[in-house]
Amino acid sequence: MLAIFIILILSATAISYIWFKPAYIKRKRQLITKMPFPSEWRAILKRRMPYFRFLPTDLQLQLKQHIKVFIAEKQFIGCQGIIIDDEMRVTIAAQACLLLLNRETDYYPKLKQILVYPSLFIANHQQHDTNGVIWEKQNILSGESWEFGKVILSWHTAVEDAAQPFDGHNVVIHEFAHQLDQEDGYSNGAPILASSQDYAQWSSIMAKEYASLQYKANHQEFSIFNYYGATNPAEFFAVVTETFFEKPIEFSQLHPILYQQMSHFFKLDPVNWH
Repeated sequence: MLAIFIILILSATAISYIWFKPAYIKRKRQLITKMPFPSEWRAILKRRMPYFRFLPTDLQLQLKQHIKVFIAEKQFIGCQGIIIDDEMRVTIAAQACLLLLNRETDYYPKLKQILVYPSLFIANHQQHDTNGVIWEKQNILSGESWEFGKVILSWHTAVEDAAQPFDGHNVVIHEFAHQLDQEDGYSNGAPILASSQDYAQWSSIMAKEYASLQYKANHQEFSIFNYYGATNPAEFFAVVTETFFEKPIEFSQLHPILYQQMSHFFKLDPVNWH
């Protein structure tokens, strides 16, 4: 009887935790967003994020609220001797949270840690050939997104990209676009959309534009999108997201249908910010 009683108590506790956890998290986030935005953080935004000045006032307020929650919930870890400080937290969080504006968000729910290297870092990846032979390949990277709770970033690159907000390249935006893509458990270039009816149109538009970029990359023709987006659909989505935020005017002129699709997903229209 005692064993049954203990099992019932544990089951009730687990059910209560599952039931009340979302409400607890929501309440905690509400309290965080009501806290004043530190003046030191405002100075960091002004110094490190020229992009912030171009946002409409309501989006600036949203972004500051998101930054507070993001920093409270995510663990930043310094690598190769780098010491994490608020300069790093705010600069990275501000860029990552651009992708959350104007949308219902759970703040990258799978993400637990952001690992920050001083500069470019080496990542070991397993690869296999057609014969099934597996070997390790070393890649020099400025950023990487893992499906299981981690984003890895070069601080030097993150700072440089933040300082040049209109060149179409941003490693933080790129890696956090992957986080959006990976929320459903798959890294396939299709993030979670607002409704099931949206997927058919998304797939059609993305497939056409992806094939176009592959053709241009193979023939060295001009594209507003980085050729790296032709690697696979997941990289295409990440590259297109960078361009959407950093080169919206050219994007909307050269790829109006794709731009509208991205604008519908993010519920933003960056063209109007410039």
